[in-house]
Amino acid sequence: MTGFPVPRRYIRGHLLPPAEADSAARSQGRPVVTATPFRIPVADLLKRPGAAREFSVAAPLPELRNAGAEIPDSTPVEIDGTLERVSEGIVVRGTVHARWQAACSRCLAPVEGELDVHVDELFEPHPLAGETYQLDVDVVDLEPLLRDALLLELPAAPLCRPDCAGLCPTCGIDRNVASCDCTTEELDPRWAALRSLDL
Repeated sequence: MTGFPVPRRYIRGHLLPPAEADSAARSQGRPVVTATPFRIPVADLLKRPGAAREFSVAAPLPELRNAGAEIPDSTPVEIDGTLERVSEGIVVRGTVHARWQAACSRCLAPVEGELDVHVDELFEPHPLAGETYQLDVDVVDLEPLLRDALLLELPAAPLCRPDCAGLCPTCGIDRNVASCDCTTEELDPRWAALRSLDL
């Protein structure tokens, strides 16, 4: 994996090192953008229409989870792809790779898996909500793109195996490894309305 230099920032038309830029931004009451490996400088591409270059980044991306699974905070999210200068801005094309973990939605056993997600998205100065991403002057911030792509692919109800038998609702035994004598009464759903009446 190749690294990228920490982005420098413009303050009133002047290119400043990160520490000075942060200090200047604070003095002007502006929010400070924290440098991360997913913020990639693209000033060189913006000067050359049609230009492209490959990139590769791997770093943790905290708090990536849904109701069913999560990508551990200590596990790196990887993206390998190409940055291309187009008339509207910068197009990011590539593959995102990450490992996820969860508890089986039926038996609660630990489950893990891998995701490989293809992305092909436009970053532009004036993005369309839900359609394109923000081009921050001369920096592409991949974090929103990565979060959107991975959260859509994380399993909502992960299973340890397709035929998982789950837990017994009565005694809680794992039916994949043992059996029990509990019986579950199956009630005819056509009588549900009558059962709800207090007779």
